[in-house]
Amino acid sequence: MTSLFSKFDGTAGALGSLVEAGGRNPFSVVIEKPVSSTVGIIEGRETLLFGTNNYLGLSQSPRAIKAAQDAAAACGVGTTGSRIANGTQSLHRQLERRIADYFGRRDAMVFSTGYQANLGMISTLAGKDDYLILDADSHASIYDGSRLSPAQVIRFRHNDADDLYKRLKRLDGTPGAKLIVVEGIYSMTGNVPPIAEMVAVKRETGAYLLVDEAHSFGVMGERGLGIAEQAGVEADVDFIVGTFSKSLGTVGGYCVSDHPELELVRLNCRPYMFTASLPPEVIAATMAALEDMAEHPELRTQLKDNAARLHAGFHGLGLNASKQVSPVIAVTLEEIGQAIMMWNRLLDLGVYVNLSLPPATPDSRPLLRCSVMATHTAEQIDKAIAIFKQAALDAKALPEAA
Repeated sequence: MTSLFSKFDGTAGALGSLVEAGGRNPFSVVIEKPVSSTVGIIEGRETLLFGTNNYLGLSQSPRAIKAAQDAAAACGVGTTGSRIANGTQSLHRQLERRIADYFGRRDAMVFSTGYQANLGMISTLAGKDDYLILDADSHASIYDGSRLSPAQVIRFRHNDADDLYKRLKRLDGTPGAKLIVVEGIYSMTGNVPPIAEMVAVKRETGAYLLVDEAHSFGVMGERGLGIAEQAGVEADVDFIVGTFSKSLGTVGGYCVSDHPELELVRLNCRPYMFTASLPPEVIAATMAALEDMAEHPELRTQLKDNAARLHAGFHGLGLNASKQVSPVIAVTLEEIGQAIMMWNRLLDLGVYVNLSLPPATPDSRPLLRCSVMATHTAEQIDKAIAIFKQAALDAKALPEAA
């Protein structure tokens, strides 16, 4: 009899090889206790956290912690229902209004996760006669949303506005709406799209535009609204999707839009309709973290400085690091074994980052993905650079003279 789990034999073999090569399972690291936003206890040792997406350090916000405690005491710890049943409390509506107002938009929908925000909006907006035009390096949640949609999916070359234009022009005269989907910061590499050029394509072709600002919300733009705000084209974006689990340090997702039909999307969006809503303490903590973000623009300034410091340090060592400066910095390596060894050495020496392996990487090469926080000190960043140097030398990823 065929085992239900035989399809995972390849995964089991690959995971076994990873553990054998490095002594650890890189996908089951436990942060036993957060000491601060930048330091956690891993394997009983204090470890610098450079792989948590906690860009503004707000997971440890005293204001958000107090708000969560008060909300749990007043409202309980859960809603036990979806947003269209018994799962909407006044706090949910308050958060939607605050998110919409912060973006200067007509309305907002709040989802239980950022993954569900992409899953729900993409699968609901694009119908059977429509077209989804996706950046080739889109996040898994975007691709999963496209799989749930009956629309035809067309991919264009990563960050290539000319290729986007060509693919849309081929659809001239075809019935159905066209929805372009791009990201503000690409989570694996830290690449930033030429969003102004893409908006120009959107205008000329009459397409709609959805921007996933998951990794750029709180990070880019004068008020932290993301890449569209930074480029001055926010008014041309039809739908902005994002998450609370990065810069705001909580959990949940959202979509903001000026289209009045967003209210109808609520009644057709299955990931919104059939998922329990966020618990009161998470909603309250998110609103408090949003206040922190609004009141402390200096966090974005510090984050930008910290990202530049780590980026320059990696390039100074001769590492193959991301070309663009953003809070996501990827160090690309040539061999999987080399990447495994270097990741393990980093953890041995006190730095936690994310290990990403093909086929999950954009160019089929392994990479070490780092994320920077506003709350990292210059000393912590310099220590991480020094540890990267030692780990790279041990893995033979740098010349001895580096």
